[in-house]
Amino acid sequence: MKVILNKDLGSLGEEGDVKDVAKGYARNYLFPRGIALPYTEKTIKLFEARKDEIEARKALKRQDASGLKEKLEALSIVITMPAGANGRLYGAVTAQTIVEELAKQGYQIERKRIELPGNSFKSVGKYKVAVKLYESAQAECMVTVEGQAVKSESSAPARGRRKRPETAESKAGPEEESVPKEPVVSPPEDAPKPEAPEEPEASEGPGEAENE
Repeated sequence: MKVILNKDLGSLGEEGDVKDVAKGYARNYLFPRGIALPYTEKTIKLFEARKDEIEARKALKRQDASGLKEKLEALSIVITMPAGANGRLYGAVTAQTIVEELAKQGYQIERKRIELPGNSFKSVGKYKVAVKLYESAQAECMVTVEGQAVKSESSAPARGRRKRPETAESKAGPEEESVPKEPVVSPPEDAPKPEAPEEPEASEGPGEAENE
């Protein structure tokens, strides 16, 4: 179905553009919201009368895009991310990353307008990023990706090591270790040995007395 856009719609076109769209899309979305009108002789005459007005607005958009192009290309965009010793990033710089950096500097740019070579940057270095503006105009921004050192794993505490079993000496407190133990004195070889106690004589049982 052919329609004429009554308003700018980023994904479809600008005011005054003639587009072919699905009937359901036109009847359920474009027409109820006043974004487009049916392509008829009546609407064609209406837009012919508004032609100068529409062109004036487009000229203003071109002027704004030209000024934005100069500002974006003068920006210094530096992104710092964790990286290894070889310059490989732990992650990637994407179009969304650029959008967030531009927002920090006061520029609200749609993500779909950002074009990165290879769709993302995965190493430190300097890159050119294209930002689509209006019609065929686009800005080329220089983006510097710097690496942030990450602590090596060797500096982290070792895992999986078994604890040494505690000995009696390691368990002893500082007070116990400081008290000297008494030496064991063995008796001299000439010393008389203590006599073993005499065993008592066995008493006669009752059976022996009867026999006598």
